Amino acid sequence: MKKKKTNKILITSPFLVIFLILFISFSYGPDIFSTTYDTGENIISDVMEEIKEEKKPQSNIKYVKTPESVKTIYMSACVAGTKNFRNDLVELIEETELNSIIIDIKDFTGTISFDTDNPELLGVSGTGCKSADMKEFVAELHEKGIYVIGRVTVFQDPFFTSIRPDLAVKKESDGSVWEDYKGISFIEVGAKDYWKYILELSKESHKLGFDEINFDYVRFPSDGNMKDIAFPFSKEIIIKDPDNGKAVALEEFFEWLDSGIKDYNDGLDNPMITSADLFGMVTTNKDDLNIGQVLERALPYFDYVAPMVYPSHYPDGFNGWSDPNKYPYELIKFVMEGGVERVEDFLASTSTPESKKERVSTDQLRPWLQDFDYGGNYGPKEVRDQINATYDAGLDSWMLWAASNRYTRAGLNDAE
Repeated sequence: MKKKKTNKILITSPFLVIFLILFISFSYGPDIFSTTYDTGENIISDVMEEIKEEKKPQSNIKYVKTPESVKTIYMSACVAGTKNFRNDLVELIEETELNSIIIDIKDFTGTISFDTDNPELLGVSGTGCKSADMKEFVAELHEKGIYVIGRVTVFQDPFFTSIRPDLAVKKESDGSVWEDYKGISFIEVGAKDYWKYILELSKESHKLGFDEINFDYVRFPSDGNMKDIAFPFSKEIIIKDPDNGKAVALEEFFEWLDSGIKDYNDGLDNPMITSADLFGMVTTNKDDLNIGQVLERALPYFDYVAPMVYPSHYPDGFNGWSDPNKYPYELIKFVMEGGVERVEDFLASTSTPESKKERVSTDQLRPWLQDFDYGGNYGPKEVRDQINATYDAGLDSWMLWAASNRYTRAGLNDAE
C-alpha cells in the first residue's frame, strides 16, 4: 500500500413525515408498524418507505472497493480507541503490502465499539473498549485508500446473555446460563430474536462506513463442560438429526442473515460485503466439528469465508506431523489446497442447487494466518512462509491475526 498524502482533516418535508408518523401512531397504537389496517394503509407504506430511504448510508461516505487481493491485519476495539497505537498500525499498512484492516465492531465481551443512537441498539452496547471517533477514523482510513472490515463476534456474547438470559445456551442440569472454561457465555444459535440484533448492528456499522462486515464466532460453543449443556431453541433440530442438527440450525441463521443483508443492499451503490470466520479444520474435515460449521454450508451465504488455519491449533500428528506448528508453510498449503478442492467439488456437484452456487468460487477463500507465538516462535520466516503457502495453494488473499495487535514487520513486503 503506497503512502498517500491526505487532506487534514416521495415526501419532501421531514416535518410532514414526523407529523404523519405521530398522527398514525396516536390513532392506532404502538403496534401500528407490525399490523395491516384497511384505513391509512397506503399512507403508512409511504411513510415507512421514506424512513427506509432515510436509513440508507449517506452518499458522502467514501467506501473503498474490495481489493482483488485482500491483505489485512486485525485491530482490537481497545487499540482503535488509542490513537498512538492505532496510528502505528495505519503506518504499517501504508509502508507495506497491506491494504486493509479489520476492526472490532463487537468483541468477545459483547461491547459495541462505537456510540450509536439507533434505538434498537440502545442498552446493549456493553462496557468494554470503545472508539469515541470511530466514524472519523474509518473516514480517515478511506482517505488513505485502506479497505475497512468490521468484525462482529456473533454467538459469543456474555453481555447480551446478562440482559437476555432467556436467549442463552443453558446448563442441562439446572437451566442456568452455561459458560465455557473461560467463564464466557453464549447466545443459542437458534435464538431468532438475537438474529435481528446482529442484522441491525451490521446495517448500522455499514452506514457508519465499514466496507465489509466479518462474522466471527458463528458456531455452537465448545471448550466447556459439554456433558451439561442444553440448546433450548435448537433442541428439536438436533434431536431429529443428531449428526447434522447443529449444522442445519447454523445454516438457517446464515440463510436468514444473508436474506436480510440482500434486502438492505438492494439499490445501494456500495453494498455491504460479508465474510465469515470458520475453524481451520473445515477445509479438511467433513463433519461439523461438533460446533455446526461445515464449509459447504457457509459458502452460499457470504462473499468471503475465512478459515482460521493457525498451525498452532492443529493437533499433534495431524497429517503425520508430530508438531504441526513447526511446518507453517507445509500446513497452510495442505489445508488451503484442501479448501480449494472442497469448493471445486461443491461447484461440480450435481446434487447442489444452482442457486447455491451463484456467488461461490475458490477466490472466496481468505485464510486467517498466525502472527503470534503459541506453541512456537513466530518470526519473519514463519509469517512469510504462511503467506507464500497461501499463494501456492492458488489463493490471493489473507489476514494476519495477533491478539496483541503487534505484527512482524519483517515478514511483510514493502509497499510497491
